[in-house]
Amino acid sequence: MEEPDTAAILPGDGLASTDDELTDVSGGLKEEADVPTTGSVRPPFTCSLPVSVEPVLFLSMFSLALQAPLSTQYLWDRISEDLGYNGSKGSGCSNSSVPPDPLQKEVETLTAHWNLYISLGGFSVGLLVVPLLGSWSDLAGRRRVLIFPNLGLALQAVVYLVVMYLKLPVVYFLVGRLLSGLSGDFNAILAGCFSYVADISDRRSRTFRVAVLEACLGLSGMLASIIGGQWRRAQGYINPFWLVLATNLASALYAYLFVRESVTPDPSAKLFTSRHYKAVWHLFSTGGSTSEAGRRYHRCKLWLYMLCFFLVVTVHFGSRELYVLYELSSPLCWGPALIGYGSAAQHLAYLTSLLGLKLMQRCLADSWVALVGLASNIIGLVVFSVADSTDLMFTGYGLCFLFMAATPVIRSKLSKLVDPSEQGALFASVACVESLCFLVGSGVFNSLYPATLHFMKGFPFLFAAIILFIPAGIIGTLQCLDQRRDHRDATAS
Repeated sequence: MEEPDTAAILPGDGLASTDDELTDVSGGLKEEADVPTTGSVRPPFTCSLPVSVEPVLFLSMFSLALQAPLSTQYLWDRISEDLGYNGSKGSGCSNSSVPPDPLQKEVETLTAHWNLYISLGGFSVGLLVVPLLGSWSDLAGRRRVLIFPNLGLALQAVVYLVVMYLKLPVVYFLVGRLLSGLSGDFNAILAGCFSYVADISDRRSRTFRVAVLEACLGLSGMLASIIGGQWRRAQGYINPFWLVLATNLASALYAYLFVRESVTPDPSAKLFTSRHYKAVWHLFSTGGSTSEAGRRYHRCKLWLYMLCFFLVVTVHFGSRELYVLYELSSPLCWGPALIGYGSAAQHLAYLTSLLGLKLMQRCLADSWVALVGLASNIIGLVVFSVADSTDLMFTGYGLCFLFMAATPVIRSKLSKLVDPSEQGALFASVACVESLCFLVGSGVFNSLYPATLHFMKGFPFLFAAIILFIPAGIIGTLQCLDQRRDHRDATAS
């Protein structure tokens, strides 16, 4: 993978670091005369293993993947209990021709709406906090951005446990979500981990280190999904959420004890300042070419690729929230075990997408790799939209095995359009857009699902597939235009 492609995978402020730092083979910083050795730089303990922030990301993703489907199932059960719906898996699940229970429709609608409210509350706060934390970490250090969001997620798990123990109204789930959003939520951890790897890796090793972090996302999510479904069926909700709390605390403790600071902290660095947002306007209002036509084309490409990123990630996040709800109700009526297996199959696509990306880059340009990934996603979503059996649902998961191949390519394209000194501002805006994708995806798809139940249960998945044709057309058109410009320039020279 070329260096711009490697750099483009790093979200947020991951490219704000310098690449000329000396590194050893394990990824740790070598001793330099001008690197301070204060307690703020060195952790209390030193880890002898060739890892840095990989355990932080693994544990944080594990807790997130464990609690997300369980939260939806708990909302379903609590709302069913409040409405007097017994959740029978009788004729409605064994015979799809039987009209669905009106009470079940009400449960589905309320569950989707509460998912919407909780997601909107958390991500609207994170939309403002994550860019601040990402830019602040360039000055104040990465370790704080790894510790604070994990503590916020742990506090959210405490609120959820209190709600379950005392059977409080589900509105308190929103309180926990807001507290997590104020601390940066999982997006801040993701940005901090990739930024840290950018700090400690050189140009040759960065691709491998980024791939390891991506693998941590897929493996931890798959493991948590399998464990969560089986554990919930055996012991209910409370014990798995104790594990969520423990993993978040363990992640924060590991970051404090073992993760060595990768940048020199500035004690005077301010978190709440508008300077973090000022560079974004300059980034998107100027061009990288000397001619006016070149600047216009540059700005146009930057905006179009950002639009592609927004649409693709919005579809990913929005459709993902509906899988559990779609699988819980008739005609599928999945139990906790099958839901766990389905979520595991979805997370496994992180690994298959990375492998497919690496293989396809040997014979295809990046844009065509992105189109293959989008085609995989579109076909899988169309199958989901008509899935009325377990076999068909898992067929859809299998067809989506390359659905994560498009986003790294789009990040790469964005990275190539800006100067090295503007990478931090670029990926700060990308982190902001990514949080906005959570917000819009949750709002659109959780509202669309109950509104279309009466005529097509899987219509939101079909709608998502149609949306993905837009970025596919943009990426293909821009690639053809670039090839034509390169050919014209080569002919002229």
